Formats: sequence, C-alpha cells, structure tokens
Amino acid sequence: MDGRFDDGKEADALRTIGEVSDALGIKPHVLRYWEQQFPQLKPLKRSGGRRYYRADDIAVVEAIDGLVNREGYTLKGAKAALRTRAGGEDASGAAAPDFAQILPQLKAIRSRLATAIGA
Repeated sequence: MDGRFDDGKEADALRTIGEVSDALGIKPHVLRYWEQQFPQLKPLKRSGGRRYYRADDIAVVEAIDGLVNREGYTLKGAKAALRTRAGGEDASGAAAPDFAQILPQLKAIRSRLATAIGA
C-alpha cells in the first residue's frame, strides 16, 4: 500500500470495508459486488457479516480498481488479467503474487491465533 491509510495502524493491519472505501475512494457496495465477481477478493467475515480486509485483499482491490477504472477493462477482462497475473507475470514483467501459495500461510496463521486465544 502506498500510504493512503493515515489511521495509525500497521501496514498489514485489518481494515473495515468503510476504511478501505474511504482510503481508496471506492463505494462499499462496489467492494461487495467485486467480492462476488472476483474470486481472488476474499476479505475475512466475522459475526454479523462484518468484513475485514487484509493487506493482500487491499492489493487485489487496488489492482481491480486500476484495471477497471483507470485502464478501461471490462469486469470480464479484469478477471482474465488478474488470472494471468496470479499465474505468472504482470504487464510490467514483474512476478505477480501467487495467491495459491499465500492461502496456506494465512491458514497457518489463523490456526496459531486460534490456539493462542484458546478457541
């Protein structure tokens, strides 16, 4: 993230849909719609349906926003572009994050947290 969050939280802190919406200028209903359209976007959901976005989720939102609102991609085209990036390199030639490798790490963290709090 590039400093759009001036909330005093760590860069990797969880953020609510409202915080993400305010920082990125994307309406909450658009973020919820994108969750349905893009399988890569999976914020944590707590009781009552409250969403918490991780740094990786925010990076996905920023990528979608860039493709759709800045580069003029359709949602279908943005989905294809994100699939391509997740499987290899992005348009700049830089290696894209491999979401398949991140998921097991996140599950391990969740397990350690559950053990720590006795859940």
